[in-house]
Amino acid sequence: MKRNVAIRDEIGRKRIKYWEVAEKVGISDGRLSVWLRTPLSDERRKRVEKAIDELSQSIKQ
Repeated sequence: MKRNVAIRDEIGRKRIKYWEVAEKVGISDGRLSVWLRTPLSDERRKRVEKAIDELSQSIKQ
């Protein structure tokens, strides 16, 4: 079973690339992949969600 399905779905719905999220968070895309395979701490979840929100806002503009 995949972990962090809600975050993965959010990235897909907003048509954002995983590497864009990773870049915004300040990590490599491989590291983001590792993060998403394991349970996220609250701090990491907030960082990823903030990056997704910021990227989706920049796409709308």
